[in-house]
Amino acid sequence: MSQPVQPPNQPQQPFGGQPVDGNPYAGQPGQPTPAAPTGNPYGQPAPAAPTGNPYGQQPPAPTGNPFAGQQPGQSAPFGGGAPFAPAPPARNNILLGVLVALGAAVVAGILYGVIAGSIEREVGYAAVGVGFLVGFASSKVGGSNPAVIGAAAVFSIGAVYLGQLVGISMVLSDLAQIPFSEVIGDHFGTVTDAWSQEADFMTYLFLALGAAAAVGGAKKAG
Repeated sequence: MSQPVQPPNQPQQPFGGQPVDGNPYAGQPGQPTPAAPTGNPYGQPAPAAPTGNPYGQQPPAPTGNPFAGQQPGQSAPFGGGAPFAPAPPARNNILLGVLVALGAAVVAGILYGVIAGSIEREVGYAAVGVGFLVGFASSKVGGSNPAVIGAAAVFSIGAVYLGQLVGISMVLSDLAQIPFSEVIGDHFGTVTDAWSQEADFMTYLFLALGAAAAVGGAKKAG
């Protein structure tokens, strides 16, 4: 009895194995199974997704302060110091210092005259106080300029002199029983004559004390 003839060109299995579930690349027994293709011809893992920062660092969250990123002691941008630093107040206004000296001399002189007329005598400490007040106030505003100090000394002499006239006017007003304003307004010549007659060494000494105190007050303020 003859054997059936096999059909010619019977398909051979690749590599001598059987296809597994239709996968022509399935490995043979004892051989490692190749990994499934990933689309990367170099076999390296895919790079991470881009974050938008080429340096890989996270930018700091904005704080609203443009100088927050500076280190302690680091200067502000453009080489400057602290931004918007207030300028120191000017104290070298000569004209304003002279005007302040004049105003202080008038006020202090009147007060000195009221004190002298009330007690009917002059007080050396009051003359010193007048000069110190004038010099201190003028130098506090106008600075230590020699012109301001000189004006304060001159005005202090005038303030002490004004105070002496006011004191004499108050005494004459009491003696003559007439208003103080009438003595100053209608009899001012009589007041100056009385000052000239009553002036002595102490009178001029008080004038000098006022000037010296003005210089001391100006230096104290400066």
